[in-house]
Amino acid sequence: MRKLESFFCLFPFVLYPSQFMTSPRIEQFEDLRVWQNGIELVKQVYLLTKQGDFSKDYGLRDQLRRSSVSIPTNIAEGFERSSRKEYLQFLNIAKGSAGEVRSLLKVALEIDYLNQSTYQNLHSQATQLSRMLSAQIYAIKYH
Repeated sequence: MRKLESFFCLFPFVLYPSQFMTSPRIEQFEDLRVWQNGIELVKQVYLLTKQGDFSKDYGLRDQLRRSSVSIPTNIAEGFERSSRKEYLQFLNIAKGSAGEVRSLLKVALEIDYLNQSTYQNLHSQATQLSRMLSAQIYAIKYH
């Protein structure tokens, strides 16, 4: 885990973009901004899918929930692994799940389960997570 700690000290912008000058110590996955944002997306997805027609479409509802939960869960699992290679693998899985969330949100929009504003908000959150994961993957891979 020493390698990851030194990585976080060298690249705090990946985890805390608004704090370029300080480098908070990352001791657990709950300290990661990307994980925190992932949890927020999960919360929003669950709130959305428990109402209206969405709540009755078990297939789409459950797939959207599973893919959103997969994002912070894979970040956490990868963080707890003992090697950078494994961590990268789980970050890539989380990034794939962010893409899956965006795709499922588009389906929900097209079948009128959510309005344009809600779609834009959730899509934007998922896109931001994907960008954060990309930056973290790049920084770990090439630095």
